[in-house]
Amino acid sequence: MQATNLFDQSNYDPQDPNPWLALYLDMSLPLRDDVKAALLANSSSKSRQFLLPLIRPLAKGTIILIQLLKIFIPNRFTSSKLLHRSIYWGLRWFVRPDANYMILRHFHIGSEILQFVANNVPEIEIPLHPLRPRNLRDLVDNVFLQHDLNIYNFIIRLNRELKARGSELTRRETLNVACITDGPFDIDQDSLPRGHLNFLDLESAIEIYTPLYELFLTDSDFWRACNSLQLDETVAIYVAKLIGDSSYVSLVNNKHPLVPMATTQAGYRLMLHGLAAESLHASLVRFKQRVVEHQ
Repeated sequence: MQATNLFDQSNYDPQDPNPWLALYLDMSLPLRDDVKAALLANSSSKSRQFLLPLIRPLAKGTIILIQLLKIFIPNRFTSSKLLHRSIYWGLRWFVRPDANYMILRHFHIGSEILQFVANNVPEIEIPLHPLRPRNLRDLVDNVFLQHDLNIYNFIIRLNRELKARGSELTRRETLNVACITDGPFDIDQDSLPRGHLNFLDLESAIEIYTPLYELFLTDSDFWRACNSLQLDETVAIYVAKLIGDSSYVSLVNNKHPLVPMATTQAGYRLMLHGLAAESLHASLVRFKQRVVEHQ
């Protein structure tokens, strides 16, 4: 991607070191170069620097107003179809291509992480609904809402089966890693819009869409979507138990789902959710590569 070239070709001045270059070169997290470059290109963008400080308080205030409105008319404006079409329209016309790339990646990653856990729990079959959007148009098909449903349904079905059998997740000597993609996902990057208006960074876009989530979803759907962000820790623990290595769990910032955070923090937490998912998937890619090397 162009963002990768931007950092690879960046000049280094010891008297004025580029903080974004430092983060790009840092290897403490096992992220792909193109993923780090896309995240950092958004973080260092003008829209995040100048627009996000204005957008974030307005978005939080709007969330509070909509919460008050829904006390009196809880489901008057709900429409998942309209929500997804409005998100698609906004992503197509206003959001940066590297931000759209990260959004599409996220659904592939979430599907593969859940598939990895499901594939490595013995004698338990868990029905899954994998999401593999190739382009922005594919997001219209209820993808955002289905992503949240997938996580909760997976946790409920997995733990019901484990409790019924009186068992728990433990380290497996042999793990099925076939579902983990260790190369590019099937995403049509050439189709991502690159018009003059596609300037909005990922974090600003998320802050704008969070109030729309609350407006067009039922109260139950919105709270479920917000609280799902803290399930990063839960899923990371599942993976850690299967692998027998809990070191990754300490890197998760969306923690403690039994103590849910306020919905006004959902925008920033969604960024943390994306980073946690990318880091966990990258760890599984490295794990897969070690498994293949020893076969």
